[in-house]
Amino acid sequence: MTNFDLSQAVWRKSSKSSGNGECVEVALLAGAAAVRDSKIPDGEPVLLSRPGFAALVAHVATGPRGQS
Repeated sequence: MTNFDLSQAVWRKSSKSSGNGECVEVALLAGAAAVRDSKIPDGEPVLLSRPGFAALVAHVATGPRGQS
């Protein structure tokens, strides 16, 4: 994936995050989404295409297929 300038990225945590510090943060970019560990804000984020990020969110929301 292309390099993105993350210096102006607006990072967000889910409103459902607990206060235990174990959260992921997301920054939506033009054509991509960056995901990082909130405990390591200076670490290298994972960059996903917008469709890839949408698929990740859908998978997390519904869980793996075939499991209940």
